[in-house]
Amino acid sequence: MNTVITANMDSETMMVILDIKSDCKAVQKIADSIKPICPYSEIGSHIYETEVYKACNECLPHAACPVPCGMVKAIEVAGGLGLKRNVTINIE
Repeated sequence: MNTVITANMDSETMMVILDIKSDCKAVQKIADSIKPICPYSEIGSHIYETEVYKACNECLPHAACPVPCGMVKAIEVAGGLGLKRNVTINIE
């Protein structure tokens, strides 16, 4: 399935707003419920304490989904806390 994540920093609130479009109904459920996220607290938290993984824990049916990682990476980059680099998972 395909998922496209667009992340933008709101310069007034300093929160990252995610726009997620996905073929997956579970991911789209997350997209419909996720609120703006503070990039500093999100990136500085343990994985199980992040807003992204909490939301995904409620909606995703399996742990191998790469979307939560993509969401966190998008938040990191939009917040100016990480380099804009592609992340790839190849299974051969």
